[in-house]
Amino acid sequence: MTIHAGHPFPTPDDPVRRLRGRFGGQVSLWTSGRGGERAGLTVSSTMVAAGEPARLLGLVDPDSDLADTLAGTGRAVVQLLSWDHRNLAEAFAGTAPAPGGPFAHAAFEDTAWGPRMVDVDTWAGVSVEETREVGWSLLVTAAIEHVEVGDDAEPLIHRRGRWVR
Repeated sequence: MTIHAGHPFPTPDDPVRRLRGRFGGQVSLWTSGRGGERAGLTVSSTMVAAGEPARLLGLVDPDSDLADTLAGTGRAVVQLLSWDHRNLAEAFAGTAPAPGGPFAHAAFEDTAWGPRMVDVDTWAGVSVEETREVGWSLLVTAAIEHVEVGDDAEPLIHRRGRWVR
């Protein structure tokens, strides 16, 4: 056995591994579309699979507007939310009122993959490869085309039906 001074699993040069390390119960917001044809949904059942290309897998409500928009565009932005976004997460989940729609409650910019919240540190631009029904959900398999990984000082975690700080 050899003891090394460095970290046994270094990740600074691998943004996909850094992204995967931030999930573990953190709430993501999946958005797709452009202009007035935008759709979004909070998703906590998300997994990152390393590879060439790396992939994001998410369980999405098959009856959601997001599922329809993903089918039409084949692209999405998957962004990790912070503690300050908890009310917005509720709005996108459809469990809190959102006058004007949930997109009216935060600043978004259009990207090649869809709308992205401007104050989100960690996000990925993905292209949908496959969707299929799994149980009561739609399993979305998407290739990661772009990744930005931030500090995520206060991730929004959802466990047992509650926000955890």
